[in-house]
Amino acid sequence: MGFFTEHLASRRDQKELGQGVWRRAHDRFRRGLDRFHQVLEQIQDQDLLAQVVPVANDLADLLPRVRQICVTTQGFAPDQNQEIPHSDGGWLHDLHRELSRAGNDLAQAAEALAMARFRSPGVDAVRANELSLSALTRRTDAVTERVQRAENLLRSRGFRAPHPPPRSLPTA
Repeated sequence: MGFFTEHLASRRDQKELGQGVWRRAHDRFRRGLDRFHQVLEQIQDQDLLAQVVPVANDLADLLPRVRQICVTTQGFAPDQNQEIPHSDGGWLHDLHRELSRAGNDLAQAAEALAMARFRSPGVDAVRANELSLSALTRRTDAVTERVQRAENLLRSRGFRAPHPPPRSLPTA
């Protein structure tokens, strides 16, 4: 990305997400996703890679949803500092908690993926992959559940948290 493109993206983020808790929640999720893909690029085992790439794609599909949640929330509960805005019953705290935990779970999924590259002595490759994928699946399922809970919290308050349109594949 060039300097000018980065500058424009930064200005757009500042306009849509502000500089407070909603921006922080979005950025935490994005950093976790970046880390997951960095670890993915280091995997040499083709069998493991074939099983993990669809998971990585599913996680990448969550980023626009997280962004939409944060943009929507910033629109009606703007925040420019580090404090979660007050809400009846504390539902904005609950929403922020789900987004924060989704980002943390994503970082743990990246860690589980990094550990999947190693095998314990005395464990065959097939069993090691099964164990690694089990741990990874638990983490990635937790990420998806937390994003869904955040969307449900918005919907329960009458706000629309639409899914972005699916990514279209390039045509040849």
